[in-house]
Amino acid sequence: MDSVFITTRKQRIIRELRDYMLIALGMLMYAIGWTVFLLPNDLPSGAVPGIASIVYWATGLPVQYTYLGINGVLLILSLVILGWKFSVKTIYAVFVLSSILPIIQDLTGGESLIHDQPFMACVLGAFFCGGGIGVAFSANGSTGGTDIIAAIVNKYRDITLGRVILEIDKKENGDFLMCDLVIISSSYFVLHDWEKVVYGYVVLFISSFVLDQVVNSARQSVQFFIISKKHEEIGHRINKDLHRGVTFIDGVGCYTGAGVKMMFVLAKKRESTTIFRLIKDIDPNAFVSQSAVIGVYGEGFDKIKYKSKKEHGV
Repeated sequence: MDSVFITTRKQRIIRELRDYMLIALGMLMYAIGWTVFLLPNDLPSGAVPGIASIVYWATGLPVQYTYLGINGVLLILSLVILGWKFSVKTIYAVFVLSSILPIIQDLTGGESLIHDQPFMACVLGAFFCGGGIGVAFSANGSTGGTDIIAAIVNKYRDITLGRVILEIDKKENGDFLMCDLVIISSSYFVLHDWEKVVYGYVVLFISSFVLDQVVNSARQSVQFFIISKKHEEIGHRINKDLHRGVTFIDGVGCYTGAGVKMMFVLAKKRESTTIFRLIKDIDPNAFVSQSAVIGVYGEGFDKIKYKSKKEHGV
C-alpha cells in the first residue's frame, strides 16, 4: 500500500513539474510571437497584450509593466472563482511571460525577423501566440488577461476556449461581447493605419483557431470501452474526478471463455488525457478503446436542439 501511495505521489509530482514546464514553453512561444513578429511590425492583438501594445506605441512604456498591472486585478478574480490550483499556475505564467519579454526584446533589439512582409509576420505571430496560449491552457495555466475570463466562462458554459475569446457572452439571439475587436480597432488612434487594424483582426482569428486546435475543441466528445480487472476502482475514480457516468457491461472472452467486465464511458475530448492517466495509475495492463463520436446529447453534454411543430408555430 505504501509503495502504491509513493508511486502515485511521484506521478503527481512529475505531472505538476511537466505542467510548469509546458506553461513556461507556452509563455516562451507567446513572447516570441508578440515581441518578435507583432510588436515590431506594429500589428495589434487583443486582450491585455493588445492594450499593453497600444500603451507602448503611444507612450513608449514597456509592455511588461502594463501587462502586469492589468493582470494584477484579474488575478484576484481568478483566485476567487477558479481557485488556487488554476490561479497559482496563472500567476506563474504571468511572472514567466513578464520576465521573458524584456529578455527577448534585448536579444532582438526590437527588430523584426520579417521586414516588409506584414501578412507573414501576422500569420507567424498569431501562430506562436495562439499555440502558446493553448499549451498553457492544456497544462491548467493561462497567460492571464482575457484568458482568465475565458476560463471562467468555459468552466460554467460549454463553449470552446477559442470561441470564448471572441464570444465571451454569447446569447440565444447571437449577441457578442467583442472586447478584443474593440481593443484592436482602438489601435487606429495610435497607429493611424487601417491596414494594421485589419491585420490585427487576422491575428485574432488565427490565434483563436490555433488555440482550439491545441487544446482540442471542447465540444468534441469521445467514447471509451475499458476492460480491466480493477473496473470498480477505475469507475469510481472516473465518477469522482470527472463526474462522468460509467456503465458496466458483462462480457465473455471468446478465447478464454472467462467472464469480463467492460466499462462504457462518454466524455469530452479534453478529458481524454485525464482518463488515460487514471487508468494507467490504477491498471497499466487495462485494455482501452477510444473513438470519436459525432454528437452526445443529454446531461453534461449538448442539449437536444430539435424543435417541435408547436414551437415552430405550426
